[in-house]
Amino acid sequence: MSHVDWPLAVSVASNVAGRYPLEDTYHQTRLERDMPELVVRASALVTEETGLEAPGFPDVAVIGRSGWVENNVASFSLLLAPAEERLGSQTGIGSAIAGRIMGAEMGAVLGFLSRRVLGQYELVLPTADGEDGDTVLFVGPNLLKMERDHAFRSDEFRFWVALHECTHRLQFMGVPWLRGYFLGLVEELVAASKPESGRIQRLTAELREAAANGSPLIDEAGIFGLFATPEQREIIDRVQALMALLEGHGHVVMDRIGERELVTQRRMSSVLKARRADKRTAALMRLIGLEMKLRQYEMGAEFINEVERRADWGALDHAWESPESLPTLDEIGNPERWLQRIA
Repeated sequence: MSHVDWPLAVSVASNVAGRYPLEDTYHQTRLERDMPELVVRASALVTEETGLEAPGFPDVAVIGRSGWVENNVASFSLLLAPAEERLGSQTGIGSAIAGRIMGAEMGAVLGFLSRRVLGQYELVLPTADGEDGDTVLFVGPNLLKMERDHAFRSDEFRFWVALHECTHRLQFMGVPWLRGYFLGLVEELVAASKPESGRIQRLTAELREAAANGSPLIDEAGIFGLFATPEQREIIDRVQALMALLEGHGHVVMDRIGERELVTQRRMSSVLKARRADKRTAALMRLIGLEMKLRQYEMGAEFINEVERRADWGALDHAWESPESLPTLDEIGNPERWLQRIA
């Protein structure tokens, strides 16, 4: 692994992200004014719905696409620093070129994402100064664009998105061990980044087997999963299981509260579901591994709903008891197995 050219990643991402005409106008100023109050209201309702509690209230920030990119690049550079230090001792033209290629690839992915993401809870990733933030971020241009493209009621759409991000905040703030567990998985994944002898031969054999079986050559983990070592794939499965639970839980909670509080919730939910299933971007999503991210919403929501159907809503509280209580990726697809193990 070579040192990633992070400045190039930011530059490429910013170019891919582009700008929305209403960014930095009075429309975004009004959005900045509205969101803190909506977050306070959403936090109270999510606590009541889930039983998860967090001290105080988070900072709330409305940022642009470039700001979102810069935040995530700063966090990723911190997370990957140990691997870069351990494996990036190589120098020379080849290493520099590899670093620029990785920077350009990461920038392209982040730039694409920056045009789609609506919000993010900041505690999950470390901040640039190494401190743990407690900030709910909203990407203003994307919220404004969604509102106008689909004629959403701005007050309802903004509150609905706030519900999802506040659910993530309460997951990470209300479950004391969860953030450490998540970052531990990331550290394991980074630590597993090491040269693998015979990687090309392994990939060739796996691709031949997939072709013979009629399986997709690139699965939901994308091209990054294709090059992952077997050890990394095991860790990726654990990350996917956790994120499926968290995203599914967030999705179900926002819809459940939205159905009671918002008259346009069903239409908004339908539009976002269609957006995630848009076939025009499906090939790119699979290539860069975001198909996994989109499936997390569906898999996790199905798991949550099936657990409630077979037991009750309160049964989900067992998932927050310890890392050992979390469902595995297999159990996400088979909720009955999780219920039997936990019971």
